Amino acid sequence: MNTLETISRRHSYRGKYKSIPVPKADLIRIMQAGLDAPSGCNKQTTSLIAVDDKDLLKKINSVITPPVCETAPAIICVLTERIIAYRDRCFATHDYSAAIENMLLAIVELGYESCWFEGHITDIDRIGYQIAQILGVPDNYELVCILPVGVAENKPQPPNKKPFEERAWFNGFKK
Repeated sequence: MNTLETISRRHSYRGKYKSIPVPKADLIRIMQAGLDAPSGCNKQTTSLIAVDDKDLLKKINSVITPPVCETAPAIICVLTERIIAYRDRCFATHDYSAAIENMLLAIVELGYESCWFEGHITDIDRIGYQIAQILGVPDNYELVCILPVGVAENKPQPPNKKPFEERAWFNGFKK
């Protein structure tokens, strides 16, 4: 698979996973892809924790409602530090977004599936905070995303996408 094929094939997978462990070597490759992402002013505000210990996964999954990762054999937790990079600008959101996309592509390239879970874990129920507490994350970091990683039990279904012409143009808006 080349890069453009991987990009085209990547879709969010919200189904169940097979109980096949993800080798540490693959988790390292996935996380390295995330750490290789661009970073605003090179502040490198993104950090990662891979979790593949069954007992720890069970503990983490006990605080995730709805249970979006309960069958995943591994989870990558994405942390950010809010560091001012330039004047009053903080690029942490940009940084971790780029890292997540790199990891999602690496996950597909290696034959696994995943989904970017952010919104519901950072909402008022503070699931991200609860996971961070379980993992011993210091207070100056925020756990902003979890990526389940595993072999899909079912084939991912691509979402309906608007045609290219409705969202992309040349030399001006809707030209």
